[in-house]
Amino acid sequence: MKKALVTGGAGFLGSHLCKRLLDDGYEVTAIDNLYTGSEENIAPLASQPNFTFLQHDITRPFEGAYDEIYNLACPASPVHYQASPVETTLTCVTGFLNVLENARAAGSKVLHASTSEIYGDPLVHPQVETYRGNVNTIGIRSCYDEGKRCAETLASDFRRVYGVDVRMVRIFNTYGPNMHPCDGRVVSNFIMQALKGEDITVYGDGSQTRSFQYCDDLIDAMRLYMELPREQIDSFFAKKGIETPVINTGNPGEYTISQLVTETLRLIPDSPSKTVYRPLPSDDPKRRKPDITLAKELLGWEPRVPLAEGLAKTIEYFRNRVVKNG
Repeated sequence: MKKALVTGGAGFLGSHLCKRLLDDGYEVTAIDNLYTGSEENIAPLASQPNFTFLQHDITRPFEGAYDEIYNLACPASPVHYQASPVETTLTCVTGFLNVLENARAAGSKVLHASTSEIYGDPLVHPQVETYRGNVNTIGIRSCYDEGKRCAETLASDFRRVYGVDVRMVRIFNTYGPNMHPCDGRVVSNFIMQALKGEDITVYGDGSQTRSFQYCDDLIDAMRLYMELPREQIDSFFAKKGIETPVINTGNPGEYTISQLVTETLRLIPDSPSKTVYRPLPSDDPKRRKPDITLAKELLGWEPRVPLAEGLAKTIEYFRNRVVKNG
């Protein structure tokens, strides 16, 4: 039986990944410091004999030998990473260094969850993996943006210098059940505000765009990527003239924030919410859309869940949570 470690395993995406790995017959260990993760997310897994949860901060070294490590540990929403910027940078850099050293010692394969935020406020649209980005190194988002960029540097150097088998996914806006209700991200914000009958807050004029990927589609991509032999990955990227194996994972459907408001209210027809507008935060990207050509060619993957279907499932999750928690 293969052993997998998921850092950030009690988080939104980590909990979905842990479930998938258990379903695939793995022995799974989840590590999380519970800053943004929740034991509630992994409660349905706790009774499974092949699942172990360790409350631990990966900025401190950890023990154990695993066949595969999925590095998802890091607060991913502006509300949370801006509240703890130093800790966020340390998680991205020191935490990932500990992951890589563990993998180096044990010969583990590593899949690192990077982010579309490494592109910053992009000057290239849609964003391709060879684009180097337009990032503010000293802004309020820099702890996350630059932390993730440095993590990609570490991954690339551990691959070149030590031969560690690292592959990376740059995740574009992803949503679904188990999202933190107060994470400040646009999908959860709009749903929670609509369910509570509060004004829906739009930053800017609503014309900025995002591409929304349902969580199950992302987990599919992660599993497909980890299953590929290193030789196949190296050959594919060598032919593309790309040294480090990194792919975009996202839904190329592009929506304005105003369109997301409309779709959310359509799916919650009893909501009395109105839209209010606030100033756009510093360094907030104006357009965001992935080019997923590499993922299509390498993995035979593309997202399958349309926005309306994914939103309906996410609304049901939050509606049940609101009722449960009052």
